[in-house]
Amino acid sequence: MKVYLDDERNTPEGWTRVYWPDEAVSLLTSGAVVEISLDHDLGDDERGTGYDVILWIEEAVALRGFNPPIIFVHSANSSARQKMEAGIAAIRRMASA
Repeated sequence: MKVYLDDERNTPEGWTRVYWPDEAVSLLTSGAVVEISLDHDLGDDERGTGYDVILWIEEAVALRGFNPPIIFVHSANSSARQKMEAGIAAIRRMASA
């Protein structure tokens, strides 16, 4: 399964659309996600951002041996993108160790 987290953009063909981090995490816990693409700004920061999904994956890899999917960031928020990419790099390092 390919998961697309975004509040505004059109969902690419072949991807499953989710609007909130908890929905993405629910699908990730199923073990069926092979790719995930994340937006950062989802319209309600109190409900979460794409970075929250990165944090969940990072913790799951570090503490539970979670096998992460391929992770993409499609956010237009440049500072958030940098933070998310740094998290992805950390996930990759831990997953390959």
